Amino acid sequence: MKKTLTVLFLSLFMVIATACGTNNEEKEQSDKDEQGKLEVVTTYSILYDIVKNVGGDKVNVHSLAPIGGDPHEYEPLPVDVQKTTDADIVFYNGLNLETGNGWFKKLLSSTGKDGEDAPVYQMSKGVEAKLLTSKGNKGAEDPHAWLDVRNGIVYTQNAKDALIEVDPENTEYYEQNAENYIAQLEQLHADAVEKFSQIPKEKRFLVTSEGAFKYFSDAYDFEAAYIWEINAENEGSPQQVKKVVDIIRENNIKALFVETSIDSRPMETVSRETNVPIEGVLFTDSLGEPGADGDTYIKMMEWNMNTIYDALTNVE
Repeated sequence: MKKTLTVLFLSLFMVIATACGTNNEEKEQSDKDEQGKLEVVTTYSILYDIVKNVGGDKVNVHSLAPIGGDPHEYEPLPVDVQKTTDADIVFYNGLNLETGNGWFKKLLSSTGKDGEDAPVYQMSKGVEAKLLTSKGNKGAEDPHAWLDVRNGIVYTQNAKDALIEVDPENTEYYEQNAENYIAQLEQLHADAVEKFSQIPKEKRFLVTSEGAFKYFSDAYDFEAAYIWEINAENEGSPQQVKKVVDIIRENNIKALFVETSIDSRPMETVSRETNVPIEGVLFTDSLGEPGADGDTYIKMMEWNMNTIYDALTNVE
C-alpha cells in the first residue's frame, strides 16, 4: 500500500512539474515574442487605434487618456508615467488638445521626454488648423482635426514616418500597413461625401455640445453650431445655452446631438428650451469600449456619419 502511495505521489509530482515547466516555457516564449517590439505611448484612444493599424504586431501601444476619458484635461496615473518613461516613441495630437492644466508638458518633463531629440511626434503635423473664436480662446487652434477623415489620412502618414524613423528595419512593413489603412480611409471619406450629398442643404445643421465638428462640417458641407467651443472652457453657461437656442430657433433646426464623452445635461436643457429632440449620440474625443459601437477610428466615424444621416433624413 505504501509503495502504491509513493508511486501515486511521484506521478502527481511529475504532472505538476511538467505543467510548471510548460508554463515557464510558454512565459519565456511570450517574453521572447515581446522582444523587439516598439513600446509606444499615445495621448488618447483615437491615436492609439491609428498607430496600431500602422504598427501592427511590431508595436505595443498604451493610451494615456482611457476610453471615455477627456484628453483636454487629464491627470496621468503612475502607470502612465512609467509607460512614458519606458516608451520608444510618444504620439500626441497637438493643435491645442493636450494643453489643459499643462498635463502633457509636465509628463514629458518628468519622464525625460522633453528634449529636442526626444522621440515625441505630433500626429496632426501638416493639417490646416481651424481657429477658435470664443472669448479667451480666440486665435487658438481647434484640435479636433481627426473628425475630417482626410486629416485621419495625414495622421496615418505621420505615424508611419515616425515609426520608420525610430525602427527603419521594418520600413516596408509600416509602409504596407499604412497603404492598406489609407485605402480604407479614402473609401470612407468618399462614401461620406456621397451619403451627405443626399441631404437638402437647409437640413445640414449639426448642433452638438462641444464645437468639435468644424473640421467635419467643412469636409462634408454642414453648418456647425454648439453650446461651448472647446471642453477646456466653461461648459453650459446660461449665456452659451441662450446663444445656441437662438440659432436653433432662427434656422428651424430639427435635430440635436450629444457626445459620448461629455455631460449630456446642457444639451438636455437646450432640448427642453427648444422642444427639439436629441436624435443621436456622437463620438468625438474617444473611441467606444472594445466590442461596442465605435471601438475603432473607422467604426466611430462610420457611426457618426450614419447617426447624423439617419437623424437628418428622418426629421420633418
